[in-house]
Order: sequence, then C-alpha cells, then structure tokens
Amino acid sequence: MCGIFGYAGETRDAREAVLEGLQRLEYRGYDSWGIGVVSNGSISVDKHVGLVGNDAGVLPRSHIGIGHTRWATHGKVTNENAHPHYASDRSFALAHNGIVENAPALKSSLQKDGFTFISETDTEVIVRLIERRMRKAKTLSEAIRLSFKDLEGRNTIIVLAQDGDIIAARNGSPLVLGIGTSSEIYLSSDVFSCAPHVKSILVLDNGEMVTVRNRVISLSKIATGRTVKPVFEKNLLKDVTVSKGSYDHYMLKEIYEAPFVIRQVVKESDAKYLALARAIKRARRVYAIGSGTAGAAAAQMAFYLRLYGHIDAKELIGAEAYEYKSLIGKGDVLIAPSQSGETADVLEVLELAHARKATIATFVNMPGSMMTRLSDHKFMANAGPEICVMSTKIFVSQIAWGYLVAKAAEGKLAEGKRNLKKLATETEKLLANKKFVAEVRSHASRLAHKEHLYLLGKGQNLQIIREGMVKIIEGSYVHAHAIPAGDLKHYAITLMAPGVSVITAVSNDEVRASVLNAIHEVRARGASVFGIAPQTDENFDEFLAVPDTKETSAILNIIPLQLLAYYMAVELDHNVDKPRNIAKSVTVK
Repeated sequence: MCGIFGYAGETRDAREAVLEGLQRLEYRGYDSWGIGVVSNGSISVDKHVGLVGNDAGVLPRSHIGIGHTRWATHGKVTNENAHPHYASDRSFALAHNGIVENAPALKSSLQKDGFTFISETDTEVIVRLIERRMRKAKTLSEAIRLSFKDLEGRNTIIVLAQDGDIIAARNGSPLVLGIGTSSEIYLSSDVFSCAPHVKSILVLDNGEMVTVRNRVISLSKIATGRTVKPVFEKNLLKDVTVSKGSYDHYMLKEIYEAPFVIRQVVKESDAKYLALARAIKRARRVYAIGSGTAGAAAAQMAFYLRLYGHIDAKELIGAEAYEYKSLIGKGDVLIAPSQSGETADVLEVLELAHARKATIATFVNMPGSMMTRLSDHKFMANAGPEICVMSTKIFVSQIAWGYLVAKAAEGKLAEGKRNLKKLATETEKLLANKKFVAEVRSHASRLAHKEHLYLLGKGQNLQIIREGMVKIIEGSYVHAHAIPAGDLKHYAITLMAPGVSVITAVSNDEVRASVLNAIHEVRARGASVFGIAPQTDENFDEFLAVPDTKETSAILNIIPLQLLAYYMAVELDHNVDKPRNIAKSVTVK
C-alpha cells in the first residue's frame, strides 16, 4: 500500500534519490505520489496523481528529502490528498502510512481549537495535532512523539523539518533505516527500495521513533522518549537486481521463475523442517493464516497438513479471524505465509498469539519483516523480488513450502523433496513448451471477453481454482467465481446455462470422478467447460494437457491459470504489473 521514503546525505541529489526510491516502492500499489525537499531553510513539495514520473526537476536541488506513494483510504485520489502535507506555516511536511482510527474525534477536537483542514485525509489530522502540541512542546521531535501517542490504529509517519531534520515514528506499518556506503541515511517502508545503496539496516520496532540530524541517528521509545541503542543488520538484498529482462511484463517473468522458487524451498535445511514438524505434531491446535493470495496459500497448507500430516489444521483469513482471537493461546501453532511479512490484519493476530505464548512459524520473502521478527520458526522464500502487484511465483513458493512442511509432519520429508524436485523439472519443461503457452494465450483471448467466468475444483485443486479466480479478477477485472465442485448442485447450478464458461482443474486423484460428475452437470445445462488436466474427458469442450505430478499436481495446475490470467489482462490492454485499485503490501486493515 502506501510507501514512505526519505534521504539525507551529501553524495546524491535528494530529488533523484527519493524519486528512485518511490519507483522501487511502486510494486506496493498506489494512486498518487509526492516528494518534499528542504533547501535554504525552506520546504518545497511536488505532488501528482497517477504513476511516479521520471523527473522531480520542479523542486530545488537538495540533499535532504522525503517522498510518498499513496493508496487512497480517506479522501479521493487528488493532488490535495496526496502526501506530503504541509504544516500551516510550512515549518514541516509529513507523509503517513496507515489509518488513524480515531481521526474523526481528533479532527473535531482540533476544529474546536480553530484548526482548519485543506484535504480529506486522516493524515492531515496528524499534522494539526503536531501543530497543537508545538504550542507547549520544546522541540518538534517532542511534539511529534506526544502527538503520535494520541493516534489509534497502525500508523507510521515521516516528517521533514525546515531545519533539515527527518523524524519518523512507527506503530504497525513498516519502517526501516539504512546506512549508505558514504554514511548517507535512507528511510523507507521496506529494504528493497533502498537496497542498492545501503550496507546495513535498522528495522524499527513498533513504538519507536528515529531522528536524523546532520546524518546522526537518534533512536528512542515513543512511550517514554528514552533513547535506545540501534541494532543494525546486514543488508541481504544489496546485490539483488530488478529487471524484466526479455519479458514484456514482470508478471510473465515471475511466472517463469516458478521452477527456481520451488528449488529454493527444497534447499532449506532438513533440520528446520523437522523442528517445525515436531512443533506442529505436539500442538494443541494448528492454524494457517493469510490474506488474499496468501490466504489461499494458507488454506492449501492446512489441506496438506490434514491430508499428509494427519493434523487437524484450520485455515484462517487474517481479517476474518476475530472469533478465534479468544481461542488462540499457549500450545497452539500459527503458520503464516506472506510476501511482505507486514500484512496488517495477519500481524494483528500474530501479535496477539505472540503475547499469549503461542508458537509462530512464518514463510516470508522480504528480509527484516515484522512477521519474521515475531516468529519462532523463521523461513525465507529467497525467491527474489516480486514486482508485479499480482503475486504468482511467491504463491507457488508458499504452497510448495506448505506441502513440504506437511510431508515432514508425515515423516516423509525426503520423499517430499524428491517430489518437488520432479515438479520443478516438469514445470520448467511445461513453460518451455511454446505450443502449450500458445494454447493458453488462445484460450485467454476468448475468455477475456466473457462477462462472467466460473471455476470448479475439489480436494487439492480447490484453493488452486480459488487463486485462479483471484488472478483473473485482479488482472482482467472480469467477474469470476470459484465453486467447490461438490457444492455446485447446492446453489451455483442455477447459474449454469448456454453461453456460460466454466474452467476446471482436475488431477488424477481420489476426487477426480466427483469433479467430472460436476462437469457433467454443468454441461447438461448448456455451459461450456475448459479443462486443465493430465488427460482429457468427453465432457471437456476445450482441453489443456498438463503433466501428472501426483501429490504436487495442484502446485503445477496453478501455472496455466496464472498464464491464463496474464494473457487475459494483455488481451484487454490492462496495466498488467499494476492493476487498478489493488495493493501488494496491505499494511492497513
């Protein structure tokens, strides 16, 4: 979602440094952006609706600046609502990531005190709070600290002062500080955005704030103002490059990286898998939790744990886990897959679980995340940056990892690793098959112009067709509906009629006959069926052959669905890597 960036140094023009940082934050999703710099004791701000541009030349040259990419929550997508927001006297400018949950009450109080508002944002409430605190506070830093304590919700802010100070505070939404090779300072919502330029990073914890003055860092606790010693970590992403290479879009490149990410999962040490398996087997309860695509991955993990590990695992959607909060406690294991490791609604549940001494296992792709820091069993995807807002390779990585954890719980870790190695090879061959890819593209050009699409699946493919639905909706903006094959006759059969298109993924497993029965039922009512399977069936109107990889069949089946969604978006001439309205890293509830 929103991205924060800051720079203070002597080696780079702040305009260019911040602009580059915002460009590297684009993958998080946004709809407007802005940059603020300080020069000769004066702050200048430039804000725009739309994509981050390539030039911040309207601003004066500077060595200190902040920037922001906004994903609208409070207020429309306008220049006025974009960040940074000025103080009334322009003595500072502020950018914000999060939602101030008590903004209406705070705004009413401020208005009674005579403060006026220019924007529709909750962010401006923070600005005015600081201004009110400045009436008594001795320093801007103290006013910020006291104002931040008044905020409810998950919020992170960055403030640029006219004297060149940068002050940032965190409670929930991510914030990292990086030290450059020439002692320049970077602040950002993630490591990736400043990775090429920093040698070490500081991940701020909730309840911490940092002041950068003349490139000297002061870290303190928001609750007390007490100064604490910063603990830096090595930047593990410094040498990671980002490029589409010969591909037209990042999404296509990332789909083709599926074999690589599967092999990365296999490379993880047996000891770590076995340690997690032991914790799962002795747990009182096991929950797999995620949101969006990671929610489908969590559900697939729970399925694998039930099927192979014989574990009574329950899947949870982060934002819908409210009724479980009173049940989670010591003796439970929570398993959380996440690309960013900063998903707000999942973090809220994990923080509660951590406080109650539950065991937490995480599988994350971004180093230094809050989820990893909360975790007892820390696994990294090591999949490389995923730039397209629509997740593809990370989903493959997550469900491959979930499968291997389940096989470890079953006592068959070595067999699981052999199966994944075979899967990686078969996936590589499939993606190299130009005829296969051409077939997918042909189906996509036809299906992209349908008003509605339905997907059928069961067993190991239920969450796969659900994720296929998510990808189609995200990229093509076509209405798609994933239906459990066995549940079809209970409600969705009413939608089946001539002209209706149904997509199904079928594996050679114990539920194959049940899925084919559902296909008979939809075809009997005139719907047409596009089947993805190792072998055809007389009731497939269209058929796409995929290899039979047995236990890992579902993981392979997501590949043609991802390709289908990609080529549908291309057919419709949509912005494939940055679909409208959605964000990759959802750091607010």
